Amino acid sequence: MTGTILDLAELQRALAPTAALIGLDLGTKTIGVAISDLGRRIASPMVLINRVKFTQDAEALIKLIGERQVAGIVIGLPLNMDGSEGPRAQATRAFVRNLLPKIDIPVAFWDERLSTVAVTRTLLEADTSRKRRGELVDKMAAAFILQGALDRMQKIARDLEDARDQEDPDQPFGQI
Repeated sequence: MTGTILDLAELQRALAPTAALIGLDLGTKTIGVAISDLGRRIASPMVLINRVKFTQDAEALIKLIGERQVAGIVIGLPLNMDGSEGPRAQATRAFVRNLLPKIDIPVAFWDERLSTVAVTRTLLEADTSRKRRGELVDKMAAAFILQGALDRMQKIARDLEDARDQEDPDQPFGQI
């Protein structure tokens, strides 16, 4: 049992047509978790895991993976604004390296720059109290991260379909 790190195109190819993904927003105090529908079109905030120690954090994730029959993980990679990786990105990669031997599903990273800012802005616009924002922001950020990856995966699938259609010599001209 060992998970692997894939890019989104590889993850798209590795998954069954109907299988859920989870998205993670790995914070220093909490892990925001979101889940997709089986068709991988919509991400929904799911739960907030309070971080304790890696072993307990991993056990909580593994339990969710099993309960929800998750086929893969998309984890937010907190890049610096210039695209470089700082200490938070390195900590996220270390977390994934430690998690991989404990799971048997693939993991993909997704650039999470400004996800928390976007979610916080949305919550402010909805006039959400400070306390409620604190409860919601990480799991909503996980949904924001996962939704971005799902949208990208759908575009990858459409582009592959379009390429196949253009290669099909039996396809009549102008017919879709």
